Amino acid sequence: MEEGAAAATDVKSTRPLTSPSKTGESMRKLLVSTRESLEDSGWDYGALSVIAKLERQGVKTPVASTVTRIFKDAGKVIPEPKKRPHNTYLRFNYAEPNACWQIDGTEWVLADGTKVVIIQIIDDHSRLAVATLVAKSESTESALAAVKIAIERHGVPQRFLSDNGLAFNPTRQGKRGVLVEYLKSLGVKPMTGKPYKPTTQGKNERLHHTLQKFLRKQPPAPTIAALQAQVDEFDLYYNTERAHQHHKGNTTPQEAWDATPKAIPPVPPTPETTPAQALKSTTRTAGKAGVVTVIGVHFQMGRDYGGRTISILHNDTVIMFFDDQGTEIISHPTPPKGTTYVGNGEPRGFMKRYENQTPESEVSTKSSDINSPR
Repeated sequence: MEEGAAAATDVKSTRPLTSPSKTGESMRKLLVSTRESLEDSGWDYGALSVIAKLERQGVKTPVASTVTRIFKDAGKVIPEPKKRPHNTYLRFNYAEPNACWQIDGTEWVLADGTKVVIIQIIDDHSRLAVATLVAKSESTESALAAVKIAIERHGVPQRFLSDNGLAFNPTRQGKRGVLVEYLKSLGVKPMTGKPYKPTTQGKNERLHHTLQKFLRKQPPAPTIAALQAQVDEFDLYYNTERAHQHHKGNTTPQEAWDATPKAIPPVPPTPETTPAQALKSTTRTAGKAGVVTVIGVHFQMGRDYGGRTISILHNDTVIMFFDDQGTEIISHPTPPKGTTYVGNGEPRGFMKRYENQTPESEVSTKSSDINSPR
């Protein structure tokens, strides 16, 4: 009787005999295997990424909190209680595609150890990778080439954000840049982030991280062309398959781009407001004497520029020359037809040697003697 009385006071478990809502073993295995597959391929493999991947295949999945718990039970997740929750970040994005683009470059290494740069341009609203270009270096020439690819594919943006690098926008350093002048000629508003504030280009930095994680899972590329092929594969998946967690409903960048009408293209400036309308761009290699030939005219840059790559912007009104860092060398009004040579304003030949060897006062006197009538 005592045992029976004691047993009667025991608290019995209220756990149900069955759990209809419990995730089945087959679903658990599918979730874990999908996570492993994404990780092996170099893609994001968190709960939201796994859910988005399976839902695109028509598989109904548990909610994110359940999926995260399944990954923890499987030993796939290491808890980080000190990590800042995503919902505490303040995010900003433009309301329309093409309202603003961001550009930035990240270094990578080819199979033989050669360093190259990958220039990425991203749409601020949709996070669409509008162009990615592998180049030998982060130069004004490669930046301009990437921008032209993006514009050909997606139209002209209203604004263009970059850092203060010489290849992108040296305005804060009191210099003119070839990319900035080209964008202005299209009516685009160039913008730069604050100095020492890399978070301004945070969307680009995050894209670099995702790309680098993908490339680490690929065979080392032996050439720039091979690396470009890997990057193109990344862009296709990133834009059309990978759900971006910034968007509601885990839509892809391409879906976000398509869901909203594009911003109205900017209006190029008129000839009355600026001479830099419809600028054409080209590059030349200066000769040993520092001469560049373009539009049928020989332009003198100076011997210091001999053998260097010169970027050129020109139209019927003005012609501008920039060095391989994107810094302006010299600008001229476009010379009239029939002109064969334009100097850089510095003395040449005998007079240059003469001035270098003679005191300034003596040069002034003798020069006036030379030019004075006899």
